[in-house]
Amino acid sequence: MAPSSMTIHFARLETLAGDPGAAAGMVERTLRYLDSLPAATRSLAPVKLDAIVLAHTAVSYLTGFAGETALRDRLATLSGTRAFTAAGAILASLQHLGVRRLSLATPYPEAIGAAGRTYWTAAGFEVTAHHRLDDVTNIYDETEERAYALGRSADATSADCVLISGTGLPTIGIIDRLERDLGKPVVTSQAATLWYALSILGFREGVEGFGRLLAHAGERTPSEVGGRRS
Repeated sequence: MAPSSMTIHFARLETLAGDPGAAAGMVERTLRYLDSLPAATRSLAPVKLDAIVLAHTAVSYLTGFAGETALRDRLATLSGTRAFTAAGAILASLQHLGVRRLSLATPYPEAIGAAGRTYWTAAGFEVTAHHRLDDVTNIYDETEERAYALGRSADATSADCVLISGTGLPTIGIIDRLERDLGKPVVTSQAATLWYALSILGFREGVEGFGRLLAHAGERTPSEVGGRRS
C-alpha cells in the first residue's frame, strides 16, 4: 500500500495490564500504555523519523478531545519530530471529506465506545448512529468479514460517512467494497493514519483500491489537527 520510498517502523506500547487487544481490562490497559510512550519513542530514535503516530485510537477517546493537543505535543516532545495520533488523523480526514454527520462503528467494550461517541461529538460532529461489534474476545483475532459486517450494521441513511474505529481491527481490505455497497465514504483508523502520514510527508500520488480517502491522498495537505470542526 505505502509508496516504495516510504518506510514504516513500529514500536509496541507495553503494559502488564492484561493481554494486548483483549476486551477484558481494555480500559485500564489503554490508559497504562501512556506510561510506555517514553520507552517506545526512544527505541525509534535511531531511525531519524520524519513523523511519528500514536496508532491507538482508544487512547485519545479515554483521554478526551480536550486532551488531544496535549497528547500530540507530548509525543512530539518525546520523539523530536512531527507527531500525530490516529484520532487526529481521522479528524483531519473527516474534515477533508466534508463530513458533518457520521455513523460510528467500534470493536471496543461499552466504556470505550461511549468515550468514542463523546469524543466525536466534542469534535463537532453529529454521531447519527453507533454500533459495537458483538462478542469480541480480542481485537487482533477479528476478521475482515466481521469488520465489513460491522460497517454495514453501523450505517445510517442520514450519515455522510461511516467511521470504523480501531487501528487493530482489520479494515483496510474491506473499505473499497463497503464504500461501493453503502454509496458513501468509509473512514477507518488504519486508512486515516496512512492518509495523514502521506499528506504531511509530501507524497502526491494516491493509493488506489483502498477507498476514496487514500485514492486522493496528497491532493491537499491537511492543516494541523486538533481543532474542532467549525
